[in-house]
Amino acid sequence: MTKLPEDLPECMVFLLGKAYQKAHGDFKNRLKAYSLTNMQHLVLEGLWYQEGMTAAEIGKLLILDKATLSGVLDRMTETGWIVKKQDPGDGRVQRIYPSEKANQLKSRLIEERKKANKLILKKFTLEEQLLLKRLLRDLI
Repeated sequence: MTKLPEDLPECMVFLLGKAYQKAHGDFKNRLKAYSLTNMQHLVLEGLWYQEGMTAAEIGKLLILDKATLSGVLDRMTETGWIVKKQDPGDGRVQRIYPSEKANQLKSRLIEERKKANKLILKKFTLEEQLLLKRLLRDLI
């Protein structure tokens, strides 16, 4: 068996990676029933925040690169989660909207996200939760 470096448990990259795996895995399991990925859910939440954004605007809001977002949006269109419509003022621009299916499930999907967040933070005091959120935002 290979011995791990002694400083690995203190390594921020390792700790953040493991925290991400735990949080991502739990939320992924919650979304399986909807045949939705974490990234697709993130896009829907962005669209519920501001319908009719372009892909570039979604990418900027969610800090996603164009290549990643393009594939996600294509799959979401194919599976009926979003609808793309031409901008009436500029036919070269496509605006993106949550589909009727997405809007019908909006409250349930937001509740799933809230439950996942609550589970992640349950071991922390309110002060620790606020500090953790601030520190994570500072890292971004």
